[in-house]
Amino acid sequence: MTATELSPDTAARPGISLAEPGDFVSLLKPSVMSLVMLTAVTGFVLAPGSIHPFLGLVSLLAIAVGAGASGALNMWYDADIDRLMARTAKRPVPRGRIQPEGALAFGLSLSILSVLTLGLVANWFAAAFLAFTIFFYAVIYTMWLKRRTAQNIVIGGAAGAFPPMVGWAVVTGGVSLESFVLFLIIFLWTPPHFWALALFKVKEYGAAGIPMLPNVAGRASTRRQIFLYSLVLAPCGVAPWLLGFSGPVYGLVSVLLGANFLRHAYAVLRMSDDDTAMLPAKKLFGFSIVYLFALFALLLAEGVYQSFLPGSGGL
Repeated sequence: MTATELSPDTAARPGISLAEPGDFVSLLKPSVMSLVMLTAVTGFVLAPGSIHPFLGLVSLLAIAVGAGASGALNMWYDADIDRLMARTAKRPVPRGRIQPEGALAFGLSLSILSVLTLGLVANWFAAAFLAFTIFFYAVIYTMWLKRRTAQNIVIGGAAGAFPPMVGWAVVTGGVSLESFVLFLIIFLWTPPHFWALALFKVKEYGAAGIPMLPNVAGRASTRRQIFLYSLVLAPCGVAPWLLGFSGPVYGLVSVLLGANFLRHAYAVLRMSDDDTAMLPAKKLFGFSIVYLFALFALLLAEGVYQSFLPGSGGL
């Protein structure tokens, strides 16, 4: 099938859209948008300096819309392979709820709107960074890397790691070591997170022709690389405390979370290749979501607390 083939119902009635508001919301990948919002607002709050609360809110919404635009462009381009995988087959384009050209127009319009808005209310450096992030996800990852290399997640994961740097740039007009550390946490988290998923979705990725690491290098190599990335991720997760831009509560919790992440990664490493249940991989995948959310939620909470201390200047 190609990306332009629709369901029999819509194919029989060209030009008639079945789309409802919820279908367009689905195009935005709300779960991804929520994570982008969390990480972007964390960079925003931790950054030195201040911004008017209203302008800050509009800026964060622009970043969220930019993330949603990336999701829409991804669903437009990947409609042909999305319909071949159980976890993506119900997306609005493969279901025929939204025409491919409609998804493309929607994604492009939101991309332009989000970048222009961020430039006008914050600064053009942050806007250019957001534009680059959208381009990286939609073109570098989706169109180029995803179907060509088993390192698609490693390189393409940078797109998902940029939002805290964009949030930082909204306030400061630039980037810093601290914002790069936030980027690095997400960047190093992405491979073990998605490769754990790929271990128990290997047949789906194979049927769709996506060269995920287990399909190309095998499960044993994937399990080793998951563990190696986890060994680097755990201390990186503690780095905000070691570098002094988070407090002791974050330091303690990040150590405990990192140790638990390593425990799950080690269980995956020890997992046999013929383990049909793939329970350790499923547990790592689930915990990895908790891990990243908890780290950034703690950083955000500490940043908000610090902003209300006397002499901090607030937002």
